[in-house]
Amino acid sequence: MDFGRKGEKKANKKGERGMKLVSYRLNGQETYGVYQEQEQKVWSLPALEKQATGQQTLPGTMAEAIALGGKLVARINEWFEQAGEKGEQTAVSAESVEWLAPIPRPLKNIMCVGKNYRDHAIEMAGEASIPTDMIVFTKSPTSVIGNEAPIPAHSGITEALDYEGELGVIIGKRGKGISREEALDYIFGYTIINDVTARDLQKRHKQFFIGKSLDGTCPMGPWLVTKDEVDNPHALDIETKVNGETRQQSNTEHFIFPIDEIISTLSAGMTLEPGDIIATGTPAGVGQGMKPPRHLKSGDVVEINIEQIGTLTNKVQ
Repeated sequence: MDFGRKGEKKANKKGERGMKLVSYRLNGQETYGVYQEQEQKVWSLPALEKQATGQQTLPGTMAEAIALGGKLVARINEWFEQAGEKGEQTAVSAESVEWLAPIPRPLKNIMCVGKNYRDHAIEMAGEASIPTDMIVFTKSPTSVIGNEAPIPAHSGITEALDYEGELGVIIGKRGKGISREEALDYIFGYTIINDVTARDLQKRHKQFFIGKSLDGTCPMGPWLVTKDEVDNPHALDIETKVNGETRQQSNTEHFIFPIDEIISTLSAGMTLEPGDIIATGTPAGVGQGMKPPRHLKSGDVVEINIEQIGTLTNKVQ
């Protein structure tokens, strides 16, 4: 199994160039590994390391492993080469695992950029609401769920649950006062985030945190792709469907604030650390922006697809 070293864009022997890192639960035990989409298999990284080297030096969680940065990617390739066919013993069928968010329990709140697409700003509050300075809010770590996990309807709390498909950025190394020129070097990889929002709570409390942080309102995944597998994060098609109907369709080229500016602004007086997660904003087409509004209800299925990453799917229950 050759997943390709950092900087190489060639495909492996089975035709897939990407390295997808996943967190999952198997037989009640939480672990993390590499997902090979063509074979529909997951390799446990701690088990693969032990098979290849006879040792277990990897930390216990994906968030901690991300701190290894590019070294982690290089080591994974080395372990596959060293393990050879024996490495197959560390793989299981993807159907046998419970998918978790790539980082199931972030160490901090998820940092989110608001109104980062011009058309979304307009649909929510008109031309005057287009930001000239970055809008930033956060979502609680307890809001995070994985691919195919149910989104709670929270019917006793909100009557205006909404979806927001977004590109997620995972920070790979510690930094403060990061320049725009260096910002992309601090990225470990990318994922997909559904910034589910209780619009009525958001309006009632005059701020975003409560309306953005209900349990289960931050679906994330289905995996994390390492940054070298995305050609250009500012040229990715993004689409959100609800029950098969396309609601959002755009491209990250339409960011008001590009990723390098986001990272530089956030880090100006605040230290960014490995495993930090940034949600980069959502395009037009959210339920709240429709006339009349079309909020989520129990039974709705939300699918968010981002080019070169994958599809995140969750059902409201």
